[in-house]
Amino acid sequence: MQARNVVKAVVVMVVVVCAAAKPADEEKKNRVYNEKLSDEEHFIHDEHNPDYDHEAFLGEDEARTFDQLTPEESRDRLSKIVDRIDSDNSGVVTEKELQAWIEYTQKRYINDDVKRQWSTNNPENKDMLHWEDYKTRVYGFIDNMDQNELDTEEDDGMSYQEMIKRDKRRWEAADRDGDSTLTLEEFTDFLHPEEATHMTHIVVLETMEDIDKDNDGKISLAEYIGDMYRGGHDDESEEPSWVSSEREQFTEFRDKNQDGFMDEEEVRAWIIPSDYNHAEAEAKHLIYEADSDGNAELTKDEILEKYDVFVGSQATDFGEALVRHDEF
Repeated sequence: MQARNVVKAVVVMVVVVCAAAKPADEEKKNRVYNEKLSDEEHFIHDEHNPDYDHEAFLGEDEARTFDQLTPEESRDRLSKIVDRIDSDNSGVVTEKELQAWIEYTQKRYINDDVKRQWSTNNPENKDMLHWEDYKTRVYGFIDNMDQNELDTEEDDGMSYQEMIKRDKRRWEAADRDGDSTLTLEEFTDFLHPEEATHMTHIVVLETMEDIDKDNDGKISLAEYIGDMYRGGHDDESEEPSWVSSEREQFTEFRDKNQDGFMDEEEVRAWIIPSDYNHAEAEAKHLIYEADSDGNAELTKDEILEKYDVFVGSQATDFGEALVRHDEF
């Protein structure tokens, strides 16, 4: 549904990775904002998800293009990308060059996304987009719905009326001059609040509203776990190990004042960590995966040898076939 795709906050599923194969802080899971690299989770129930690396390295749209290529086509295109990443033409890709490339792909994704949505919601290409025009274009279909339908909850438990209210609040936060219209720059903040410092409070508030089911203004351990794990309703089912790890994370690290809940500041520290650079961590991870000689930098041959880690391919089941070594 357009309203869902266009308006809803991107709940960023960014997982922390570093040079070790299974780093200690890998347990940081859903909802961690700050330099969004992919809508994918890097680890799903402790299993590596290669789609995260593909989107982080290529950007979401380019990753979809690579998914349709043969292994030969993927290698050929990747070879050209490596030449662009190697900014000093030294013949090797350093961690800093790889990090700069990942940051570039992220900015490209955001710019392209904003341009698409600006064009869709502002077909006359006016300098500013008015809230009422935006609301009509995105939510105009509800004018033909009765009250029961309007009150019906969507997949995330929000009614259309609640969605409009949340979007209006985010709109007002992005509207720096308070004129009910957004410039292209302000519209960027509206669509990607995780990228704008002055929108941090909106990111935190929306996260708390999503998880705080009893609306008491804080997040309990049960609500924290329930946001990412729906199983275990019968007494005999065994809880996955990653869920137990998340319980420990909540108790030992998330709940800093040890009162049994996460308040607004604790949620902020969780989802918008101030001491972590995801692009840097992903660069370290990719070098770890492909650096066959252990010199902390990558030649083109090393990258092409591990092309499935970087770009994937539908022809090789997103690279998994190469891992199994059973199709070549």
